[in-house]
Amino acid sequence: MIRLCDYQEKEVIYQIINDAAQAYEGVIPSDLYHVPYMTMEELNHEMNEGIMFWGLEENNELLGVMGIQDKGEVSLIRHAYVKTSQRKGGIGTQLLYHLISLTDKPILIGTWKSAEWAIHFYLKNGFKLISHEEKRELLHRFWNISERQIETSVVLCDSKWNYSESS
Repeated sequence: MIRLCDYQEKEVIYQIINDAAQAYEGVIPSDLYHVPYMTMEELNHEMNEGIMFWGLEENNELLGVMGIQDKGEVSLIRHAYVKTSQRKGGIGTQLLYHLISLTDKPILIGTWKSAEWAIHFYLKNGFKLISHEEKRELLHRFWNISERQIETSVVLCDSKWNYSESS
C-alpha cells in the first residue's frame, strides 16, 4: 500500500534513506559522500521545506520512500530510496507513478551524474535528461545545493516540462 508518511515516522524515513544511500559510496565524489548520508537535522529541514514523503508499506513495514515538493510552477521528486534488501522489486516504480499522479505540474528530478542506475530508472520511466546549461539554471532556481553538487548532478524532466517551456 502506498501512503503519505507522517512526520512522526521520520526515524523510519531516516533509516531507509541512509540504508539505500550506501549505494553512493565510491560512486559519487568522495568529498560529497558522508555517513550518515542524510542527518536527522537535514531530514527535518527537508520536511519543513515542504517535501511530502510517500512510502510503500507491506506488512506494516515501510520498504521505500519518495518525496514530492511543490515549487510553484513545477513539482520536484526528491529523495527516492528503497531499502537495500527490497531493490529491483518495483517499489520505486510504484512510488514514482503514484507521485506523478499527484500533480499536473511539470516534474523535475535531480540526481548524481555518476548514479547511472538512478538515471536509467528515470529514463526507463519516461523522463529525459536536460541539457547542461539548463540544468545549472534549474538547480539554482529550484534547489538549494552547493556549486560542487551542481557540477556533479543531472536534472531530468517529464514531458510536461517541454510543453511549459514552449508555451
